Amino acid sequence: MTAIDFSAFVDELAAVAGETILPFFRTSLSVHNKSRGGSFDPVTAADRAAETAMRALIRRTFPDHGMIGEEYGAEHADAEYVWVLDPIDGTKSFISGMPMWGTLIGLTHFGHPVFGMMNQPFTRERFSGDGGGARYRGPNGERALRVRTCANLSEAVVFTTSPRLMNATDRAIFARVEDATRLSRYGGDCYAYCMLAAGHLDLVVETELKAHDVVPLVPIITGAGGVITTWENASPDSGGRIVAAGDRRVHAAALEILKG
Repeated sequence: MTAIDFSAFVDELAAVAGETILPFFRTSLSVHNKSRGGSFDPVTAADRAAETAMRALIRRTFPDHGMIGEEYGAEHADAEYVWVLDPIDGTKSFISGMPMWGTLIGLTHFGHPVFGMMNQPFTRERFSGDGGGARYRGPNGERALRVRTCANLSEAVVFTTSPRLMNATDRAIFARVEDATRLSRYGGDCYAYCMLAAGHLDLVVETELKAHDVVPLVPIITGAGGVITTWENASPDSGGRIVAAGDRRVHAAALEILKG
């Protein structure tokens, strides 16, 4: 059984999550701060309800599969197949009424990401990939996703969700990358990575990501011809400090600064 056998089921998961989340969007919902420190790490009833719905569907359909989710942690994480779930990646955008958020659904096989989807139910867009290819589906139809070429960092458009999410040292390093690029923009969360896969930007640099933030995006980016690693040029599968690029030349140039 290969990852492609699960594509229809991933669509089911995305539909269930979207139907659960949308009634909460742009309403006066309550917000809980998960952080025990001074930072703001919001979670809503929509996050929890969507993950609960996806987990129930996985248990019912594939009882031998494992799950790792942002809200409810790991369950049978040593299974052959493990689903990696982030019901609302970009909760801060979600609670602000901005559409730069999405549901992330990933599948690993013996720990390796083999399929991923970002579903944005409000815009009715789905980005998916299996490492060998990547697809977009939306109101205007379906097409293959492909990163764009970009020969130099000086010609690149770079995104990060916010430099304020970085510690002081990483923020200073990122500033050097930012200074070397043509244009920098903030915001986007998972949506920025999908725009990279679609060929609209060239570089995404983030820090302190968890596995559920990145595993579902890896097959989309690599399937579209891009590259995604840690700042140390290691596997991104466990999260951490992440850099994704559409062109390997831009990735290499960014790494030279990030590793320094």
